[in-house]
Amino acid sequence: MTAHPEPILEARRASKSFGPVEVLHGIGFALRPGEVHALIGENGAGKSTLMKCLAGYQPVSSGEILLNGEPVQFADSEAAEKAGVVLIHQEFNLAEQLSAEENIFLGREMKRGLFLDRKAMRAKAEELLEELATPVDTRLPVSKLSVSQKQMVEIAKALVRNARVLIMDEPTAVLTSREAEVLFTQIDRLKAAGVAILYTSHKLDEIARIADEVTVLRDGAFVANGKTADMSPDRMAELMVGRELSDLFPKKSPEAANEVVLSVRDFEVPGHVETASFELKRGEILGFAGLVGAGRTELMEGIMGLRPASGTISRNGSAVRIRDAAEATRHGLAYLTEDRKGRGLLLDYGMRENLTLLGLDRFSGIFVDEAAEEAALDAAIRRFDIRAGSKTMKVGNLSGGNQQKLLLAKTMLVEPEIVILDEPTRGIDIGTKQQIYAFIQELAREGRAVIVISSEMSEVIGLCHRVIVMRSGRLAGEIEGREITEEAIVRRAMGLETTGVSAREGAVHGG
Repeated sequence: MTAHPEPILEARRASKSFGPVEVLHGIGFALRPGEVHALIGENGAGKSTLMKCLAGYQPVSSGEILLNGEPVQFADSEAAEKAGVVLIHQEFNLAEQLSAEENIFLGREMKRGLFLDRKAMRAKAEELLEELATPVDTRLPVSKLSVSQKQMVEIAKALVRNARVLIMDEPTAVLTSREAEVLFTQIDRLKAAGVAILYTSHKLDEIARIADEVTVLRDGAFVANGKTADMSPDRMAELMVGRELSDLFPKKSPEAANEVVLSVRDFEVPGHVETASFELKRGEILGFAGLVGAGRTELMEGIMGLRPASGTISRNGSAVRIRDAAEATRHGLAYLTEDRKGRGLLLDYGMRENLTLLGLDRFSGIFVDEAAEEAALDAAIRRFDIRAGSKTMKVGNLSGGNQQKLLLAKTMLVEPEIVILDEPTRGIDIGTKQQIYAFIQELAREGRAVIVISSEMSEVIGLCHRVIVMRSGRLAGEIEGREITEEAIVRRAMGLETTGVSAREGAVHGG
């Protein structure tokens, strides 16, 4: 039996306070070389704070951090990186105007004499991204890259620093399953090289697959620790939320009525979607599944007037013209973006400003009615169970789950009849997911019509009455009721099956 290696990085009785509020309560935690240690918990459990303390972004208020058994106080993240401790942020820490290769070597530039060795940096950047199965032009500005490509640049940036401890905060939240597999291969390689890896994810199946050890936090306190082999994903979830989660998905609302509230015909989004046609019924939850890049988001943004598009849109049997989001709102449509931080919320503003900004302000005469806005915020906090230390705190300081619930509240402020939710539970914990699933079913029971775009197969299967699968900008099939299975979705997404495509969809393919 091999001896358990000594910790390379350790927290002992680590506590962290912001003003009078203590958010970490005496945490003990250890990372060992050649092992993947998963840190799990609901949003707001203290995971990000602990990671930042370990990586030099924040000092502990009491307790200590040890490196190779010796107490250490990193002055900042740069000092931690020099000691071999590197954090890959969930929110990208990239300079958008710089190229991919410049970002990868930022602060670690390769030189030949007094000059930058751009040729060597380009070759190394291309080699790293090739290993990550992301062959992009490294001279492109990061702003031109997709979200998943940016994540791979972040990972390449960490790899070039020769980390001894690599801390990964939700690294697969924006990756496809194929891209995640590439990342897991890299993690295996780093483990074999003796790197200690701290990994956080809300995808418990990932944790079960790649982690050697699991630590669970809840409300800033240690809950449990153990070998991954001894903890099932169900048990992890129960420890995270402090209750059983046997019914993650609520019972589906009754089958939708035959009343068509939205009809889309021969709809095209140049460069993304070709001749798409579908219908949405009152009280229905309609799923859109498919691989990333299939055109699902672009189709919905076209319908909402957020992208140039052509085709026919009918509301309750009457053709309508939607040229922008304001017109979409007037016709009873609302859209929750998949990019809550980049396009959904203003992170440097408070909750009230986010909820009521952009044309939704309550006015009393020519003045904003702050009392009405405050009442709207209070109602949103109650309805969506938004948890914050203060109503005035910046939205950027809320946990991911509470940010998403605020974005839902903002989406529902106009009381839409048709709600389009794009990746509604991306990057949030399982307890908050359960709350959002219940809310989606409640919308359908109220008689609203809901479209859910999701890359999580279980979500589409567990929520939706009907699923449309997209592939390469076209509708590839439609599945209903008990026929909605993972195999049926995957086969259509991969182009392996075209049976089950309705006559209506046949027109999409020119047949």
